[in-house]
Amino acid sequence: MDKSFWVRVKDQFFTFLLESGPEIIYALVAIIIGMFVIKILMRILKRILRKTKLELSLRTFVESLSIFVFYGFLFFIIGSILGIKTSSFLAVFGAAGIAIGLALQGSLANFAGGVLILVFKPFQVDDLIEVNSNLGFVQQIDILYTQIKTFDGRIITMPNGIVSNSDVDNRTKNDHRRIDLKLKFSFDADIDQLRKIITEALKKHPKLVDELPVDVWLYEIGESDMKIKTRCWVASEDYWPVFWEQLEAVKKALDKNGIEMPIPKQENYRGENKSNQTELRD
Repeated sequence: MDKSFWVRVKDQFFTFLLESGPEIIYALVAIIIGMFVIKILMRILKRILRKTKLELSLRTFVESLSIFVFYGFLFFIIGSILGIKTSSFLAVFGAAGIAIGLALQGSLANFAGGVLILVFKPFQVDDLIEVNSNLGFVQQIDILYTQIKTFDGRIITMPNGIVSNSDVDNRTKNDHRRIDLKLKFSFDADIDQLRKIITEALKKHPKLVDELPVDVWLYEIGESDMKIKTRCWVASEDYWPVFWEQLEAVKKALDKNGIEMPIPKQENYRGENKSNQTELRD
């Protein structure tokens, strides 16, 4: 190969070093210093997040986002040192943002929903919630999905975008929950006697909240019976065990006092129609 070619390459290389060498050195120094500064900032950020007692998922998200922002800023500084125009950076980031946004529309909605859930905390892990007819205990809250475990052992994974835009019934948010029992009796039953028997049966349970009342009220008079509603309060975590035990206690107390539940009467309309048709034929 012609020696003049190598001479030209050597001359161009030294020219490049003379013209761009300082910028490259400054860029390398900026990379080293920038990475060191980012490590220090991340340590400080992790220490602050640990003290704020944020959810683990939100903490991880904030750390990942911070690393992305810090390195993006470092990349911008290095590009500026090397002479790359700011408009070029903005164009690249803008195009990348649009492409990513279009490709991940559903995931971005779940992501936004996850941030809202983790920040405002409508529910937490181990809470009993109902969302879109799904009732269960919260097992895990990620940045994109929420998992609940139902009473029959199923694991349901729900996108956070849907959860954050749905009505969430949090049944363990308050310390106490009210147990409502609906009972039916015949018109011959004595309301005062019923109130006394049912109230005494309910108050015997050791897990009732003493400072909240036990109520027994007549709330509806039907065509063939009267309806009575009983109410008592328990700790939220004891709701279902106490509910079944109170229902059983009331039934036993009524049986002990010889009070029976009314049996619905059913009229035989088919038989009446047949007899009417026979009369018409006669």
